Amino acid sequence: MSHDPDLYRDRNAVERAINKIKDWRGLATRYDKTPTSYEAGLHLRGSVIWLRSLTPPP
Repeated sequence: MSHDPDLYRDRNAVERAINKIKDWRGLATRYDKTPTSYEAGLHLRGSVIWLRSLTPPP
């Protein structure tokens, strides 16, 4: 099996995005949550990550 740099780069980006989502304790622990509230948390965390990406770092 040969190394595909494009596939590796895409996989790395996805893994980093998942780790950013899991950094939020509400999603990482997932105690007593219904599927609807868990999905809402995913949307909320995704929105926060996206909004933070719009501003330049200090």
